[in-house]
Amino acid sequence: MSLPSFVEFLQRKENYPHPVDKVTLVQTHISFVFLAGDFVYKFKKLVDFGFLNFSTLEKRKYFCEQELQLNRRLCPDLYEGLVTLNVDEDSLCLNGEGEVVEYGICMARMPEEKMMGRVVRAGNLTRTHLDGIIEQLVPFYTQAAGDGEIPEFGLAQSVAVNVLENFEQTEAFVGQGALSRNQFELISTWAKEFLSHEDRFQARIDAGKIRDCHGDMHSANICLADPIYIFDCIEFNERFRYTDVAADVAFLAMDLDFHGEEELSNYFIEQFIERSGDIGLLEMLNFYKCYRTYVRAKIALFTASDPAVDEKTKAACIEQAKQHFLLAEKYAAA
Repeated sequence: MSLPSFVEFLQRKENYPHPVDKVTLVQTHISFVFLAGDFVYKFKKLVDFGFLNFSTLEKRKYFCEQELQLNRRLCPDLYEGLVTLNVDEDSLCLNGEGEVVEYGICMARMPEEKMMGRVVRAGNLTRTHLDGIIEQLVPFYTQAAGDGEIPEFGLAQSVAVNVLENFEQTEAFVGQGALSRNQFELISTWAKEFLSHEDRFQARIDAGKIRDCHGDMHSANICLADPIYIFDCIEFNERFRYTDVAADVAFLAMDLDFHGEEELSNYFIEQFIERSGDIGLLEMLNFYKCYRTYVRAKIALFTASDPAVDEKTKAACIEQAKQHFLLAEKYAAA
């Protein structure tokens, strides 16, 4: 598939208004990310997945503005602003004056050696790091919006939409190496039974714990610099961001469990509860941990089944999915 013309333009260092030694392009399934000197430029791909729609220039501009606004809640100094690609005298220009042909955002570049995923993999994560994360999260959740329609997303039937969808989308993979029939039945039966206790979900609503959260809080979206950056929240669909605080913190706790850091995972939850006073989180924790790890497994399986990926990537994704399903089984059994 051919890339948009602006991708080649932004890979040339002379096209930036500041010093750039080299430009590195990183792609995700929804973004083009350009690492250029002391800054990062991020542009949304022209895609429509139903739950995410960047199919028009107007939509991409809107969601760029949303990304800036929402992420500045936790990273006020990281997100520089909206950028444009313009056509000036028949050539592209970054932040030019002619017709706007694309919108993106500019961020300050974070130190790669302090990205949390790298720190965890090196075995260098400490309780002090987690204390710093908690110091940001507790006031963030207190101040996050929790009015209007937001509490309704905490209802059992609302949560069930996302949870049951996972089982529907993974049933075809049962018995193919990563997910056994016994695992599938155990996890899905337990999750459905938990969802039947509507009073548990209502109690979280009554306690004011359904908030406009981060939505994607795991180690790949945290930089342990000074200050700590918790970035790249969900901007493209409110359904994934309006959630129980327990679901948000469960994502990071699950991620630590997955990387073999159970002691630090427990410490993170214990200290978060102590500092927030949210003891009710414990009743929901395993349920949301199970949900989060099952989603990661599902995404890995989807990637492995993509005919465009090579055999090495396919094998790695299947193994990753297998490990996430084992973790989901552990949470369900507990």
